[in-house]
Amino acid sequence: MPSIDEQLKARRVILYPITSEKAMNMIERENTITFAVDIKASKSDVKRAVKILYEVEVEDIRTIITHKGYKKAYIRLAEGYSASDLAIKLGMI
Repeated sequence: MPSIDEQLKARRVILYPITSEKAMNMIERENTITFAVDIKASKSDVKRAVKILYEVEVEDIRTIITHKGYKKAYIRLAEGYSASDLAIKLGMI
C-alpha cells in the first residue's frame, strides 16, 4: 500500500477524468482511459500516479497539450485490466 505522501503526490499529477464522447469510445474500443494531468508531469509520473491511485497496470501512455492549455493523458491499461471497470469506479459511466 502506498504511503499517504505518495498518494498526495499522485493526486497532484492526475487532475480529473475526461468524459467526452471520444474518451468514452476509447474506453470501450481501446481499453484506454483519458485524464487531464498536470502540465509539468512526465509520462513516468502519470504512470506511477495511475498505479498508486487506481491499482492498475499501464501498457502505454500518450500525452498531448491541448490548444486550451491543459495536458491530456491517454492511458491504455494492460491485459487483464478493464478501462470500463475503472470508469465505473470513477463514476464516469
